[in-house]
Amino acid sequence: MVEPTSIRTTKGRGRVYDSVLDTIGDTPVIRVNNIPTHGATVYVKAEAFNPAGSVKDRLAVNIIEAAERSGALKPGQTVVEATSGNTGIGLAMVCAQKGYPLVVTMADSFSVERRRLMRMFGAKVVLTPRAEKGLGMYKKAAELAEKHGWFLASQFETDANADIHEATTAREIMADFDGARLDYVVTGYGTGGTVTGIARVLRKERPDTKIILSEPANAQLVGSGHAQERNANGAPTASHPAFEPHPIQGWTPDFIPAVLQEAIDEGFYDELIPIVGAEGVKCAQELASKEGIFTGISGGSTFAVSLEVARKAPKGSVILCMLPDTGERYLSTPLFEGIVEDMDEAELEISRSTSGFQIG
Repeated sequence: MVEPTSIRTTKGRGRVYDSVLDTIGDTPVIRVNNIPTHGATVYVKAEAFNPAGSVKDRLAVNIIEAAERSGALKPGQTVVEATSGNTGIGLAMVCAQKGYPLVVTMADSFSVERRRLMRMFGAKVVLTPRAEKGLGMYKKAAELAEKHGWFLASQFETDANADIHEATTAREIMADFDGARLDYVVTGYGTGGTVTGIARVLRKERPDTKIILSEPANAQLVGSGHAQERNANGAPTASHPAFEPHPIQGWTPDFIPAVLQEAIDEGFYDELIPIVGAEGVKCAQELASKEGIFTGISGGSTFAVSLEVARKAPKGSVILCMLPDTGERYLSTPLFEGIVEDMDEAELEISRSTSGFQIG
């Protein structure tokens, strides 16, 4: 632990913001100090610093603003989208600020915190049966858009998704590692926008940087080599045969998104490493308890893969791990199993060490 030599100070950002949407992006890259990294230097890019707490704030604002620019989204028109949570939360924030009604469709298997967050932002949340998986909520959103004339955000197909990561996320990485070593970038996928957008830039401007993609060990859609059935617009027409339910919420729906297909077709990743969900939970807990970095199961899973990369990489390698979101939207998931509400025995012992103000 490095001891501070003087009191910390801040200077302010040197600007004020016209809206919360102007605070999206420019998320910090943070070094991992206390968890063993096997001779490598590991950094995390903490997307929880976005205003609604996840990387999906980026695509949410760009989907809406690209549609505004093209005229596809009319003033006051309702926006509808299928989401496991983070995109819906990001869209709810954007739509609240811009004055668009939002309807989100979401399988009822995802954490209740996500529903409540979206409703807090003013969105309507329509639940779909978990047995119908991601494709069910996807088709429900499309049905609602067609029935009511709503704008379908289409996060899994729209060019606005990867485009914003090319324009912002990748550029931030380039700036933060300007003149410095960067051997690996590690990420999972939900829509595939992050890996596709980052790779468009890194393949051209930092071709020596290897890009590592991950997916759940029990739902290896990309790893199966089985092509996704989709229609002419890129939308999936059937669940992928390799899909199984997995605990890494936000990763890997039951189809390969069209946005990710670009990364597959263009060879935008150098290695595909699957990860067991329990390892993701463990690593997310360790990031919180040992580094003070709070992320969800998807972030923990990406970090677990980063540690695996570090074990195999030449000593001195520099690894950047994408952390998609914060951990607070996982309170009802396995991430918080074992985290009790009442005092445990150790806490009770501390309480009893003095005579006053005791409970229990």
